[in-house]
Amino acid sequence: MVAAGVVAAGLILWELAHLLLLVFAAILFAIMLRALSGLFAEHTPLGEKASLAAAVLAILLLLAGFSVLLGTQLMEQATQLTDRIPELLESLEKRLGSEDIDEWIAERARSAFDDATLVGDVAGYSSWAAGIAANVLLVLVGGVYLALHPGSYREGFLMLVPAKARDEAAQTVDLLGDALRLWLLGQLLAMLFVGALTTAGLWLLGVPSSLALGFIAGLLEFIPFVGPILSAAPAVAVALAEGPVTAAWVLGLYVAVQQVEGALITPLVQQRAVDLPPALTVFAIVAFGILFGPLGVLLATPLTVVCFVAVKKIWIRDTLEEETTVPGETEPEQE
Repeated sequence: MVAAGVVAAGLILWELAHLLLLVFAAILFAIMLRALSGLFAEHTPLGEKASLAAAVLAILLLLAGFSVLLGTQLMEQATQLTDRIPELLESLEKRLGSEDIDEWIAERARSAFDDATLVGDVAGYSSWAAGIAANVLLVLVGGVYLALHPGSYREGFLMLVPAKARDEAAQTVDLLGDALRLWLLGQLLAMLFVGALTTAGLWLLGVPSSLALGFIAGLLEFIPFVGPILSAAPAVAVALAEGPVTAAWVLGLYVAVQQVEGALITPLVQQRAVDLPPALTVFAIVAFGILFGPLGVLLATPLTVVCFVAVKKIWIRDTLEEETTVPGETEPEQE
């Protein structure tokens, strides 16, 4: 009976895998909100809930300010970029001597978004955009609720752990939260850096839609290795319409931005956060992508952070009793 119950629970969790990934994304957003509210609480007389409200308001004002200052220009460039897609695909087909590239891309996009829109399937949405928007809204609202009362959710989770292991589990949960917070702050810094530098470089090269392309580069920087390649593809395609020389300069720009980011931002982040082995990150992205589709690729790195910290804390330190530095801590514990 116990074995059957375990198997049934495993099957249920597998069926809910995409929902659980959305829950994890909401936890990441809640961690970001708590980190920002902590700054308000530290530097203002605001209380905990008022600081959290200030953090949410600050994010809304930032988004509103971005929309007012750059949103119109970004939308115009994005529209221009979208309108030029047939022309760019035709040019690409001629240069590569291939046909039906547009149909292949459309089929791959359909397959990807069908896997990524869990809420859209449940609600019966016919539009991919509506499904994705619903998923994003679910993550944002869930993140706000998690950030409001993180202690109650933490205690509820710990109640599921046997009493004799509860203190150790609490330490592990706190350590995972600290590691994710440090990783997330470093990742946001890298995204801002890459987006700004790419936009400036494309503008200097005279590439159309430089702001939209830079914005895409900044967003996709969230996905290591895969994101920079995906962000470079539309930029090179746009540059090819201007000429092969421009395309070569654009490709060189993206390589240079990644080199600068790897030499400046990554070492700074790794000093305070999680130094993931590059090979581990690459294979983790592939593995989570195979298991969970595009949403797995998107969340592969923070999921790897969780696994990495858990293995070092629970297995290497607690089980094997080996001294090791666990991400999120400044010094390893001494026995």
